[in-house]
Amino acid sequence: MPFRVGLGFDVHPFVPSSAGSPDSGRPLVLAGVELPGERALAGHSDADVVAHAVADALLGAAGLGDLGEHFPDSDPHWAGADSTSLLASVVRLVGASGWTVVNVDCAVVLEAPRLAPHKAAMQARLSQVVGAPVSMKAKRAEGLGALGRREGIACYAVALLESSS
Repeated sequence: MPFRVGLGFDVHPFVPSSAGSPDSGRPLVLAGVELPGERALAGHSDADVVAHAVADALLGAAGLGDLGEHFPDSDPHWAGADSTSLLASVVRLVGASGWTVVNVDCAVVLEAPRLAPHKAAMQARLSQVVGAPVSMKAKRAEGLGALGRREGIACYAVALLESSS
């Protein structure tokens, strides 16, 4: 089969507003780009939902499981990890299994912050890490559910791989 498609998804809640939160003081990181002054996401690593969804899409397309199998949140080694470094490791795994990334497309679901001012930097950063074009768009939940109530951010990603052999 010369091509394979993978779907990735990730969601993280925002860090609780309480001062005693274990994640307080950390930055919001999306697609490998820090968004200063924005409320951070809670998670074992840096909680970059975009990088996580992209990694899962790549792993799924290559038939290599999911992000949690390779970088479990039960392992203290991955605490606070830079998700673009994890994504770079995934890209190497995908390549070693005989696949080349053709492209990735992402839909980030959030009410805030606005991603338009950061979109070009995010796409460029992920494209650099993945070694192929990465496109992304922001979508609102229109006030529906936890995402609509501004309780967190989710991301869907689709990846296309081509056989390198």
